[in-house]
Amino acid sequence: MKKRLISAVFAALFLPLATAQGAEKPENREVLFGETHLHTLLSFDSYIFGNRNTPDDAYRYAKGETIQHPAGFDMTLTDPLDFQSVTDHAIYLGMLPAMHDPKLEVSKHPLSLNIRKAKTQAERLAAFQQLFPRLNKSDKRDDLVDEKIMKSAWAKIIEAANRHNEPGKFTTLIGYEYTSGPQNQNLHRNVFFRGDKAPSLPFSRIMSPNPEDLWAWMDGLREKGMDTIAVPHNSNGSNGLMFMKKKWDGSPMDMDYAETRMRNEPIVEMTQVKGDSETHPLLSPNDEFADFETMPFRIGAWVESQPDGSYVRQAYLRGLEMAAQGKGNPYRFGMIGASDTHVGAGAFDEDNYWSKVGLVDSNARLRGSVPMEQPNPDGTAYNINNFHTWSASGLAAVWASSNTRGDIFDAMRRKETYATTGPRIKLRFFASADFSRNIENRADMVKRAYREGVSMGGDLTLKGRRAPEFLVWAMRDARSYGLQRIQIVKGWLKADGASAEKVFDVACAGGKKPGRDHRCPDNGGTVDVKTCKASAKTSAGELKTVWQDPEYQKGQQAFYYVRVLENPSCRWSTWDALRAGVPPRPDVAVTVQERAYSSPIWVN
Repeated sequence: MKKRLISAVFAALFLPLATAQGAEKPENREVLFGETHLHTLLSFDSYIFGNRNTPDDAYRYAKGETIQHPAGFDMTLTDPLDFQSVTDHAIYLGMLPAMHDPKLEVSKHPLSLNIRKAKTQAERLAAFQQLFPRLNKSDKRDDLVDEKIMKSAWAKIIEAANRHNEPGKFTTLIGYEYTSGPQNQNLHRNVFFRGDKAPSLPFSRIMSPNPEDLWAWMDGLREKGMDTIAVPHNSNGSNGLMFMKKKWDGSPMDMDYAETRMRNEPIVEMTQVKGDSETHPLLSPNDEFADFETMPFRIGAWVESQPDGSYVRQAYLRGLEMAAQGKGNPYRFGMIGASDTHVGAGAFDEDNYWSKVGLVDSNARLRGSVPMEQPNPDGTAYNINNFHTWSASGLAAVWASSNTRGDIFDAMRRKETYATTGPRIKLRFFASADFSRNIENRADMVKRAYREGVSMGGDLTLKGRRAPEFLVWAMRDARSYGLQRIQIVKGWLKADGASAEKVFDVACAGGKKPGRDHRCPDNGGTVDVKTCKASAKTSAGELKTVWQDPEYQKGQQAFYYVRVLENPSCRWSTWDALRAGVPPRPDVAVTVQERAYSSPIWVN
């Protein structure tokens, strides 16, 4: 009873205070968890793999209802979400379902017959491979484009979003995915609208594969009173294009480019089913937690994606360097997570994972976590695909004044957001030149933190020689595993203008303290992979601390963000193996440490 009471007190501290009349008070903001990247039957690469769930079905799932997977089993969330956006691909929007209507011209398209008759995994993948090369072309005369069909599908998405929006209870955002990917180098973005209106047709790759043209379109909408933001995703599969040092046409970036990009892209989707994009072991060799859910390929191809220019932490470092060179910082973005599910329902839990692409990865053998019944012709045991590199991830978290479109959108624009790999970890992060003494123990801690400093996504300007202080507070998801540690990741500019990075453990489970190496002692967290039972006694329900950078130098340009790690637990592929009664696949991680990542705070 005592433990329940303490947990209730901690939970209450994360809830908003009673809403006051008058101006919005930041201490009243509540954390909301949502899904900002999913596909329904209106997306070509969802329909072709057997998904028939509609935008309405996707919203029903987000609210806690049960819907059907294409393979016939039930999909249900453990807890409803607070907000969601259906983000079907603008390119070929609604075109594949239309192929089944013999009255429409598209039903006679050369690709139509193979798409309609595909039943097996091999047939569906073959049909997809016939369609996929079109995505790398920039041809406005594409014969698979019918504006009337696409406008009708887009209207259905808008109507479903507006119909399911329940201010204060469940929020929907009108959205879609812009799909640019030259040579499978991923430059995809999800685009969201603040209000209940959107243009009659979304801007797609058919109009231009250049994201800079997307931003110009968004700026034009904003001038008409239609505010939008774009959220890049899967930089890990961009082969270095997502966070380049030059513009699309090869010319140098400048201040105008940086301002335009940040006006239109204030946040990025940093984790999802196709892997984690925080950093890479080749980019962060001194970070022992860098090799986490690393998906090494370009999107939709077996070609490796180069890490340089493809990961978020390096982009933050590049942004500091470019700002110091007078070019502005085009990479001053916050972070969120999402699933990118193509069955209308995200699989966020390791122990209840159905992967992403419908009938082609709907069971353990198809997704490569359990050996095939018969070996492949080359003697290998597992299905030949890259599905085993995918992840049970992720979610977007926002600190918003209310569960409404405007407040969620505004939280995204000010970058008071964070990403999780699935668990609903609650996370606060503030910085100040001088917090009140013992602020972490005060009843009005959050109110003081907003008044005395800045929250995640903000900018802190220091005067004098005093090093910045950081207040960080994390609380576990009661349905997930306990917390192991809180880390603060720092990036800064050295005197010679080059950037550097370092990871500091700042709070440890079990009342332990970080050592001189800024690392927590081993807390003994273990997992029995024969049962997937994880130790609980060594983890924490809550971690909270005030930390001051011991290595800060006056005038240093820097960013800081939080990474919260849970204790180890079984990866989805291990759960698959356990249920099949076979050993886990040897070339795949057996366990994971679920985590949350805050948006940075920039200090100058």
